[in-house]
Amino acid sequence: MTGTDELDRKIIDLLTTNSRESITQLAAVLGVSRATVQERIKRLEKSRVIQSYTININADYQRNLVSAHAMIAVDPKRNREVCNQLKKVPAIKSLYSVNGDYDVIAMLQEPTTEELDVQLEEIGCMEGVTRTSTLILLSKLL
Repeated sequence: MTGTDELDRKIIDLLTTNSRESITQLAAVLGVSRATVQERIKRLEKSRVIQSYTININADYQRNLVSAHAMIAVDPKRNREVCNQLKKVPAIKSLYSVNGDYDVIAMLQEPTTEELDVQLEEIGCMEGVTRTSTLILLSKLL
């Protein structure tokens, strides 16, 4: 990584392990002042080396979610508008433009089929969505 030194890399490694680690705890582990760590993190964020903070979801929790692929046909004049609306649907984890009979495929996840159904209904009712078809994933084979 250009523009980073050993201390920056140690901070990045520690935050990668636990992005919720307190600045005080990071400073103690690294043997530097709290102000130093705070300033380094601020600089790493400003330079976009650190772009966001995230969490790792437990694999068992993830496996128990109901996953689906929704194929969505869109009025060509409203494609951008529909895609912007789709990006706001909390259940949609990824969105792809595709070729063929459908224009977009959305990958959705919800804890229950009932909650998934609510999200799919919302998608189907969006202005500019002309048709949908959904495949619920049953088991992972590979």
